[in-house]
Amino acid sequence: MEKFIMLTPWDEKIFGIKTYEIIEYNEKSLEQIINLKGHFTIKSPPLSNKSLLHKYGFYYVDTLLEPFCKQQNLIKFEDSNIQISKEVNLEDILPICNGAFVYGRFHKDFNLPDNLCDNRYNTWLREMYYEDNVFGIYYNGDIAGFFGYREDKILLHALSDEYRGKGLGKYFWYAAYDYLFNKGYKVLSSSVSASNLAIVNLYISLGFKFRNPLEVYHKYVE
Repeated sequence: MEKFIMLTPWDEKIFGIKTYEIIEYNEKSLEQIINLKGHFTIKSPPLSNKSLLHKYGFYYVDTLLEPFCKQQNLIKFEDSNIQISKEVNLEDILPICNGAFVYGRFHKDFNLPDNLCDNRYNTWLREMYYEDNVFGIYYNGDIAGFFGYREDKILLHALSDEYRGKGLGKYFWYAAYDYLFNKGYKVLSSSVSASNLAIVNLYISLGFKFRNPLEVYHKYVE
């Protein structure tokens, strides 16, 4: 296969099937997968012509947005009860991760079982943890959530059930982003599902803007 189609072995390991990501959206790349079995992902700009995707059997699963913020634009929501620490136990945050990402594109794919989708995020969290790219969010000394990141990109974040829906999200998120800005990053970004309105509104409240929307399509061939 040419360079605009790549294997994704990290997903293959979780789902037990061949998994691919199509980097370049054109008929030449889609023709290459006609006789392949497995799970395929392609991301395209919202205004791109989707006729080829329908022709080759792809189905829509999600729209991703990229929230981003410069340090000077981050809106303060301080709470002295909140602490950030890299001294966090993996076994304390895995239960928070498990089941937290129901808005993710894999959970929205009716061809993939939820338990394997959860395992994908749990495995991702473990990888970042052992890379020393995870910190815990504490409230009065109790673990409340976590952030997983690589440099200036936030990849996973979640709060435990106990702290959701209580208006604390902007305080936790401000503390986390302030911590990362103080590491020297000038702009921080993440990725969110457009359908996860609670997180979208949370980012807006903190001064984030959005860019680079992408529509995600999948294809599954047994």
